[in-house]
Amino acid sequence: MRLTLYQRDDCHLCDLALAVLAQARAPEFSSVFIDADALLEARYGERVPVLREDVSGRELNWPFDAQTLRAWLSG
Repeated sequence: MRLTLYQRDDCHLCDLALAVLAQARAPEFSSVFIDADALLEARYGERVPVLREDVSGRELNWPFDAQTLRAWLSG
């Protein structure tokens, strides 16, 4: 499973998402900051933070908690 967290610089919600990922003991993931990328900005804009499973393309939009995240990861 390859995960990517799309986020912004200085994003309070992104910080909360990182805490949830740690609480849920999520597998290793990459972080991508969308601020300087027009295509990512157009795609994710106000939705960040968004967790994406890179192989399947499934996405989990904020808000999510540890229980929701664990269920999403196992689904």
